[in-house]
Amino acid sequence: MLRRFIRPGGMASFDNTHLTRLTDLINQAVRDVISEYTSVGHAVPSLDTLDPGPFPTPEAVPARLRKAIQVIEAACAQLSCTVALPGSVLLNKSLEHEEPACLLVATEARIADLLLDKPEGLPSSELAGHTGLEETKLTRVLRLLATRHCFKEVKPNVFANNRLSIQLLSTGAMSSIVGYFTDEGLRASSYLNEFLTTSSGAGDDSDNPFKRSSGLRLYDYFKTDQGHQRGKRFTRAMIGWGDATGQGFLSKVYPWDTQPENTTVCDVGSGNGWVSIGLLRNYPHLRVVQQDQPQVIETAKELWAKELPIAVEKGRVEFIPFNFLEDAAVEGCDFYYLRSILYDGLLHNWPDSECKLILNNVRKSMKPRSKLILDEYVLLEATSTRVVDAHNSDVNLDFAPEPLLANYGAGKIRAYNMNLLMMNIFGAQERTFSELVSLW
Repeated sequence: MLRRFIRPGGMASFDNTHLTRLTDLINQAVRDVISEYTSVGHAVPSLDTLDPGPFPTPEAVPARLRKAIQVIEAACAQLSCTVALPGSVLLNKSLEHEEPACLLVATEARIADLLLDKPEGLPSSELAGHTGLEETKLTRVLRLLATRHCFKEVKPNVFANNRLSIQLLSTGAMSSIVGYFTDEGLRASSYLNEFLTTSSGAGDDSDNPFKRSSGLRLYDYFKTDQGHQRGKRFTRAMIGWGDATGQGFLSKVYPWDTQPENTTVCDVGSGNGWVSIGLLRNYPHLRVVQQDQPQVIETAKELWAKELPIAVEKGRVEFIPFNFLEDAAVEGCDFYYLRSILYDGLLHNWPDSECKLILNNVRKSMKPRSKLILDEYVLLEATSTRVVDAHNSDVNLDFAPEPLLANYGAGKIRAYNMNLLMMNIFGAQERTFSELVSLW
């Protein structure tokens, strides 16, 4: 927003520091990015390369680099919205649904697979022949994606993979994640307004936009002939989501090396066990209890036997099936860990009443000195002020530098997109810190 000041002599001057402060943030963040890559002997990969770079997983990304990326994403988006005409910004935003629709086409048609090891690219006519899609329509889809830097148009009507599109290979989990978000997620979103304007009430968790779109709740839909294959994709997507967002952070966010021998961590809703496997690899003096549905526990046993058999042999891991909505967690553990993003998810997949039930089933099993670790998105309000309330006065919340929105805006937009996705598909939500505290 342009701020107008009047000098004492009556002459008007205009303050453009809101622009220069944004560009200063961008420039400093870019220098930080270059410095972090240089420190490991690597240049920042260009979009045209297929080089994955020196940081293969989110948890491998240094904290300074993560912060710089957030600042760049936030400041570039805020700068664009500031300098562009408001009508142009709104028109562009209202058309953004076309990109995920095109991503679904490219993913389902396995375009990235067809372009694998084809650096010179393939003409859209040949891609159409392989996929059975109409050539001119497929060209339009791929050109929009290339314009958004996913795939590249190496010459007119000839397309090749780039650093983004190579992630869509059918052999990787990202294609399943993108498929789920742009299929079930996008269809549910199209019913959001209808749902909000005709819903029977906030307490009716039997109704949500996805049910409006399909006639069934998500897991019931996956049991149908139409939804069966999508259910398989969903399972792959949830495993891949853990890979894409970082399953190794648990070993980094707490001083586990200071904990005594045989400190016990109960992984509530443990899924396939990848998170706890990473924890015991780094801290073999700990013990882990895996708790999830019986069929999930059987899958976890197979994974542990393959990935960390020594933990099984030495009794460092125990497998106890349970239903967190009906059963109490195993008693007397030192830590209880709940992660939102494996398999069915935990707190963010459930409305408040079920979340309180899940947490109560953990609470009644805890010792007086037991600790609860929640691995969840924590939302901040989209305000320019840095507000600390009574609930979070002792919490080190990550506020963005001014003049960015306090919650980093586009730099952390995924959490706010997930907040809507949870509402649209499950009738659930992500939460602010105060909202998480209120559940306990």
